[in-house]
Amino acid sequence: MTPNGNIHIAENWFAAFNKHDLDALLQLYSDNAAHYSPKLKVRQPETNGLIKGKEALRDWWQDAFDRLPGLHYQVNSLTANTERVFMEYTRQVPGEEDMTIAEVLEIKDGLIQFSRVYHG
Repeated sequence: MTPNGNIHIAENWFAAFNKHDLDALLQLYSDNAAHYSPKLKVRQPETNGLIKGKEALRDWWQDAFDRLPGLHYQVNSLTANTERVFMEYTRQVPGEEDMTIAEVLEIKDGLIQFSRVYHG
């Protein structure tokens, strides 16, 4: 993929996430994609922060959307090369303090293979 192509994937990711459209979000991932998040370590300690596969991703995000119906990510910056996108965004939830987040999407053959979240 080109850097611009990977930026387009990230833009589609944010559009799907902010609509809470799980099907559109999951279409961006490979079938055996993995996702690491510090929030996973807290909410599902048995995962040690890492989940694999689209069904695990679906369950994780469905839980988040159910618990936090106002969850929204505001894009601050996107930087890409041919293999990954670095995304910086603000996590916004009504009634909670905003949180700055960085996330890296590793992309191969037009699909996200791995994502890793960092909290600021």
